[in-house]
Amino acid sequence: MRIYIVRHGETDANKNGCAQGWTDDPLNENGHLLAEITGRGMKGIHFDHCISSPLIRARDTAEIILRESDNSVQVSFDDRIKEMNFGSFEGTSISESQVVRFLKQPVFDHRFPDGESIADVMRRTQEFLKELIARDDGKTYLVSTHGCALRAMLNFLYEDPADYWHGHVPYNCCVNIIDVKDGTAVLTGDDIIYYDRKMAIDLYSKQK
Repeated sequence: MRIYIVRHGETDANKNGCAQGWTDDPLNENGHLLAEITGRGMKGIHFDHCISSPLIRARDTAEIILRESDNSVQVSFDDRIKEMNFGSFEGTSISESQVVRFLKQPVFDHRFPDGESIADVMRRTQEFLKELIARDDGKTYLVSTHGCALRAMLNFLYEDPADYWHGHVPYNCCVNIIDVKDGTAVLTGDDIIYYDRKMAIDLYSKQK
């Protein structure tokens, strides 16, 4: 069994350095392009199933990747792999003190006002992933999610779970691969990008 987990393409909120969370913003022009390049890079992979966050940026990324990789499976949705809810900080600049701390020194149990904590996101995303792993059905899955949700989902598979960002916020349209054999999951592809890295937004490094 193999699971490909991808972060959505670029949005204007990403470009402008804003906390997006559950705000349902679409991909921008570059986001569509990144998804198209990623899909073409994944040609030759046959997906049996596709599961996406219901937010439009993740859903559209999944549909573009499937189209460009010559796959025609139906996209299903799961609320558990939505992005972190930033509550009253949704739409604010990452220069806001609480969001900067979230990037520089993430505290797992710190909850944004009216929103979620990293621990909350880890619980729901890992419940989803562990259920998927338990199927161990020999199929190939595409999962389309978000940056914080992706790190939360994969945290238990990283060598150093205490390093929440795993060295870096995942780039838009990066691809992670999990291979499952006899119920055991191993991360075999880590933040793969199919486009020129110069096209990627890197707000995380600016906050370091």
